[in-house]
Amino acid sequence: MRKRERENPCGVCGHYHKYEEGEVCGICGHRMPAVSDNSDASSNHVSAFPSEILPEFLYLGSYDNASRAELLKTQGISRVLNTVPACQNLYKNSFIYHCLQDDQKLPFDDAIKFLEQCEKDRARVLVHCMSGKNRSPAMVMAYLMKSKGWKLAQSYQWVKERRPSVELTQAVFQELKGYEQKIFGSTENSVSMPSFSPSSLPSFSFGFPMPNDPPVPVPVFKNSGSTSIFSHQPHDIPQEFSFGAGGTREKTSGDITTFDPNTNISNDNDIPMGGS
Repeated sequence: MRKRERENPCGVCGHYHKYEEGEVCGICGHRMPAVSDNSDASSNHVSAFPSEILPEFLYLGSYDNASRAELLKTQGISRVLNTVPACQNLYKNSFIYHCLQDDQKLPFDDAIKFLEQCEKDRARVLVHCMSGKNRSPAMVMAYLMKSKGWKLAQSYQWVKERRPSVELTQAVFQELKGYEQKIFGSTENSVSMPSFSPSSLPSFSFGFPMPNDPPVPVPVFKNSGSTSIFSHQPHDIPQEFSFGAGGTREKTSGDITTFDPNTNISNDNDIPMGGS
């Protein structure tokens, strides 16, 4: 074992393996996604532990959760319900496995029988499929309908709040509706496939109109009884302006001085040119 591996154990399972390169741990089977994977490291960190559906009893997760034996033991999980026949049961010496063999239809009764036995034995159990989003959540919802007496809508909401990544397909949802009718008979208030409308999502328009918004009405101003800002009363323009401190006076004929170029204007103080 190289020195780098001895100094950097895996931060999730605590064992020494090339977790940065996506290598599977030889002890617990844990695997971190490589850099080239499309999944984010933050989402992987959140899904490191399975989701707790019922306190200290029922857990829901993926095959990656089921491959982390050390983490399952820290949560006290001792039994595993494998809903996908293609998924291998990795730790038969450490956990009690029950694998559903039918991969076409969902054997609800077979899964519920195993879960009821786990509840009777007060054993914590993990229900998993490949991704933990479709097949295994459907088994958990069927168990809640059968054991708790909840309708499908309430069971779906309960599981969805505790594991938001749940995404049921239309075919699986139809099977759940058929199982609900089998338990409760004909349901008058039949629910449809859960969906989230865009109106329930937060708006990020920041006050600006959106393309689908109704047109904003243009305000109408009443002109009656009010004066337009573009109209003004004509002002009296003075005919004469007087600059300076002097006041205005009327023009008279005596105020006009006529200049005659032939008039000789002499000054007694002038010195004649050429005179001595």
